[in-house]
Amino acid sequence: MRRISVAQRRARLGLRHRLAAHASSPLEVAQSMVALHATDPATVFLSIYARQPEVTVAAIESALYDERSLLRLHGMRRTLFVAPVELASAIAHSCVKTFVAQSRRTYVQLLAEAGVGDEAWLAELQAAAEAALAKRGKATAAQISTEEPRLLTRIRLAAGKSYESTTTITAWVLFLLAAEGRIARGRPSGSWTSSQWTWSPMDAWLPGGLPELSPAQARAELAKAWLGAFGPATMADLKWWTGWTAAHTREALTASGAIEVDLDGVTGLVLAEDVDPVGEQPPWVALLPALDPTPMGWAQRHWYLGEHAAAVFDNTGNAGPTVWCDGRVVGGWAQLPTGEVAYRLLEDVGAEAVAALDGAADRLQRWLAGVRLSPRARRRSLLEKQLLS
Repeated sequence: MRRISVAQRRARLGLRHRLAAHASSPLEVAQSMVALHATDPATVFLSIYARQPEVTVAAIESALYDERSLLRLHGMRRTLFVAPVELASAIAHSCVKTFVAQSRRTYVQLLAEAGVGDEAWLAELQAAAEAALAKRGKATAAQISTEEPRLLTRIRLAAGKSYESTTTITAWVLFLLAAEGRIARGRPSGSWTSSQWTWSPMDAWLPGGLPELSPAQARAELAKAWLGAFGPATMADLKWWTGWTAAHTREALTASGAIEVDLDGVTGLVLAEDVDPVGEQPPWVALLPALDPTPMGWAQRHWYLGEHAAAVFDNTGNAGPTVWCDGRVVGGWAQLPTGEVAYRLLEDVGAEAVAALDGAADRLQRWLAGVRLSPRARRRSLLEKQLLS
């Protein structure tokens, strides 16, 4: 069995993730990473910027909303991603169907408990909301609700508990429609950090919609793309990243043609055509945003995190903003209330790397141009908190 060292894995990371050699377009960035985490809208823009430093916000928005070469959709582990359109179908058909069915059962149960309706009622409301959107061509959630007032039905959650809350069912219905590939998220109504989407019918956004794939085909295609970007890696890494069962993960890896390699005593997998070592990469540094796909790409992270996990990940396993040097995490960064981008190192990286990081922090601060970043759907990492205190 061929051995692939930690040093070689780090060299591959720098090259494949376009951190040692930058990309020329937002689409190329997304293709290099399979998909970009999009739970926080800012992550998409900052992840692209880190790999294409000359890019503008307008160019990223154009790829998303004008060229439509990138699509925002829920995918792996029910997480929101931005993916190249050519991979969107593989993501949708390999990951989405399971959690959509699960979500639908949950919503139907909550509707029944509230005495609002049943599964047939929910399906009919979906069709009505879809028709209302088609009538307008594109619309925000509020505008769709104006056309279909039942979307404003309120449901009480966790009644009697200390965390009791009340919500409308608008988000539930739109989530189901989007996850089923019937509608698409378009340009937000606010700035590039906003998540107030304008929605469009999928056929209008992408003529013909997403191609049909069998779940097995979709899993094989996605596994091959992931190994091309993140391999060598373990079966456990892919199982975690996708949220698939062990059986589906094993089946997909077999179909992808992956072969086994030795990762310092652990069995890893790599594409058959990708076993040869990559050349030594020039020194590089990077400031990657919270939830960037690189630190979030593997379940087993010691080979690039070392002992720094507790400092740069929150207690639910989400990466905060990280500082990288030659394929490993060496610190974290934060945007201070003044707008300054500040970082802190957790190990000595040498004077040249520090100078490069100073320049990277200054350039990122200027690129943000006064936009303020705030964490969404995650807690701040320990190092973020220390930088902000």
